[in-house]
Amino acid sequence: MITIHINATGGRAVPHELVDRALRDVLRGDGVSAAELSVTFVGDTEIARLHDRHLGSPRVTDVISFALHGEGEEPLGDVYIGHEQALRQAADAGVAPDEELARLAVHGALHVLGYDHPEGRDRADSHMFAVQEEVVRRVVGP
Repeated sequence: MITIHINATGGRAVPHELVDRALRDVLRGDGVSAAELSVTFVGDTEIARLHDRHLGSPRVTDVISFALHGEGEEPLGDVYIGHEQALRQAADAGVAPDEELARLAVHGALHVLGYDHPEGRDRADSHMFAVQEEVVRRVVGP
């Protein structure tokens, strides 16, 4: 059974159905039939606090994820999405805000599943990004 929890702090509007559909798609696409994911949309202050606490740098970022399961266990994880940062990125990229929010949820879920990517310019050419964009195309459309 796949269980998805979607939370938004501060009354933020989030596309619950789209995010749920995207997360289920990425999990099924990775062969996962049982998992539990929590996705929480937070503001700049909270995402910067989380980034500082867990990564040692108090900067605003778009997504942070935590895999909470052990090897061989069903995927369990928490994903935090910087809602305001996501909206800025959507505007910069010329994509709909809901698409960017779903993209970041997928990105965080892939990290929970053990995917990773290089930093810098090679990041967008990684296998993880190819999987991410394939899921976004399926659930959001071209």
